[in-house]
Amino acid sequence: MNDTDVSKQIQQMVRFIRQEAEEKANEISVSAEEEFQIEKLQLVEAEKKKVRQEYERKTKQVEVRKKIEYSMQLNASRIKVLQAQDDVVSGMKDSARKALLKISGEKNNYKKILRGLIVQSLLRLKEPSLLLRCREMDVSLVKSVVEDAKKEYAEKAKVRAPNVTIDNVYLPPPPNDADPHRASCSGGVVLASDDGKIVCENTLDARLDVVFRQKLPEIRKQLFSKMAA
Repeated sequence: MNDTDVSKQIQQMVRFIRQEAEEKANEISVSAEEEFQIEKLQLVEAEKKKVRQEYERKTKQVEVRKKIEYSMQLNASRIKVLQAQDDVVSGMKDSARKALLKISGEKNNYKKILRGLIVQSLLRLKEPSLLLRCREMDVSLVKSVVEDAKKEYAEKAKVRAPNVTIDNVYLPPPPNDADPHRASCSGGVVLASDDGKIVCENTLDARLDVVFRQKLPEIRKQLFSKMAA
C-alpha cells in the first residue's frame, strides 16, 4: 500500500472519529438539555410549591386574624350588652331604693312595718335578751311598737316576751343625693343577741337586696328575653 492509500485511510478514520465525536457530543448536548429542562421544571415546581405553601400559610394567618378580630368584637359587643343590662337593672334597684324613702316617710304605714320587722327578727333569733338598733330618727317610733311586737312574738312562739334593749348606737341616716357615697339606711331595724354572735339585719335596704337577688333571674327574663330572641 502506497502513501496515498495510507493517507486516504487516515483521513477516512479521522472523518469517522470526528463524526463519532460529533454524534457523541450531540447526544451529550441533548441529554444535558433534557436534564437541564427536567431540573428546571423541578426547580420551578419546587418554587411554585413554596409559593403555594407561603400563600396558604398567609391565608391561614389572615383567616385566624379575622376569626380573632371577630371574636374580640363579638365579646366586646356582648360585654357592652351585659353592661347595658346591668345598668338597667341597677337603675331599677336605685329607683326601688328611692321608693323605700317614701315608705319610711309615711308614719302610720312605717310604724306597722317596723313592728312587723321586729316580730320577724325575734322569731328568727329566738333569744331571751336582744339588742335592737335603728336610725336615730326612728327611735320614738320603735319605742312605740316594741312592746306590742314583743307580745306578738311571745304569742306566736309560745314563750315569754324577750328583753329588748334599744341601742344608743344608731344605723346610718337616710340616703342623701348630695353625698351618695355616704353610708345610709332607708329604715328598718337590726337585732342581735346580747353576745353579738347572732345578728338579724332586717333593714328595708337588706330586704330589698334579698328580694332583688331572688327576683333577679325573673327581672332579667322580663326585661331582656325579647332582646335575646
